[in-house]
Amino acid sequence: MFFFKNNSQADDIRGLGRKGQELCEKFLKKQGCKLLERNFLCKTGEIDLIMAAPDGAVIFIEVKTRTTENFAEAEGAITAAKKSRMTRAANFFVRKHRLEDFPLRFDVVIVIIGEKGKPEIRHYVNAF
Repeated sequence: MFFFKNNSQADDIRGLGRKGQELCEKFLKKQGCKLLERNFLCKTGEIDLIMAAPDGAVIFIEVKTRTTENFAEAEGAITAAKKSRMTRAANFFVRKHRLEDFPLRFDVVIVIIGEKGKPEIRHYVNAF
């Protein structure tokens, strides 16, 4: 288990995650997507962003934000357990909002804030 030395470290990490989600949302809106929900949470899991694609697909998006990738690539944080929890949460969302007839997909967006300059965004469509 990971422990923070103080609350400001946890706040910094949450702030980084929020910033990554904001950048991801802006990035996808420029592609014509519309926001349906942020930080959807249910008993079975959590989904960072849920958006509607221009083609009508409902997109369940996992956002991973890092300042750098000096230690490991962010893609490695998308584990089988994370995919399973996200899939269960998406199934709950689909049933709750009666979206069974819409195409569905799971995307992963990696946001690397970096030390300086423009953030790097890597978008994996139909990641799993």
